[in-house]
Amino acid sequence: MFSLKNKTALITGGGSGIGAAISILFASQGANVFIIDVDETGASKTVAEIQETGGSATFRQCNISNQSLVQQLVQEIGNVDILVNNAGIAHIGNVENTTTEDMDRLLGVNVKGVFYMVQAVIPFMKKQGGVILNMASVASQVGLADRFAYSMTKAAVVGMTLSIAKDYLSYNIRCNCISPARVHTPFVDGFLQKNYPGKEAEMFAKLSATQPIGRMGRPDEIAALALYLCADEAGFITGCDYPIDGGFIKLNS
Repeated sequence: MFSLKNKTALITGGGSGIGAAISILFASQGANVFIIDVDETGASKTVAEIQETGGSATFRQCNISNQSLVQQLVQEIGNVDILVNNAGIAHIGNVENTTTEDMDRLLGVNVKGVFYMVQAVIPFMKKQGGVILNMASVASQVGLADRFAYSMTKAAVVGMTLSIAKDYLSYNIRCNCISPARVHTPFVDGFLQKNYPGKEAEMFAKLSATQPIGRMGRPDEIAALALYLCADEAGFITGCDYPIDGGFIKLNS
């Protein structure tokens, strides 16, 4: 089950965290994986890990907020069966202390980056069908303190997902999104080291406890859901947002 043999998958932000877990799992299921990232060091490490186990992976450096670079990249790769829009950046702040520069930076990656990638692959998918999976967040559905710009961009991802799914039904293109709560990635560790030096363990425990299940998610758990949604077994699923949140949305009260 869940074979991706002979399928080409583009995964943005595939060099670390959730993106790396998705890249590794998809390659293990037979996909020809292209990791799209700005971080050459992390992406090259992921590629090497995949190739060591006999999988197929290629790193292509690209800033997805640059439309012309995205178009050029996708044209060079050619036919695409699966697109996973995983790349994203975060920001802490409310409406008062979020600057125009902050907003532009988040829009560039989290919203325009998704738009540019989808726009580039759609012409190929219209000929053969395909799957688009976007990474949203619980922040698109639940008010989170000091996440104004980030929440806005992730809500936009959900809206784009619905529109894409509706517009391309007749082309056998499916589009869904995933909304994780907190997931333990290198980003979380770096955030704690930067903002809570000496109190990392204490703050990690507090952040973990915000999920009713009592812990953060693991990247491999997000990857498993991504695999299902991108495999043929999920052929009856489109236009859906899947929370994977340890009960965060429904069970917090």
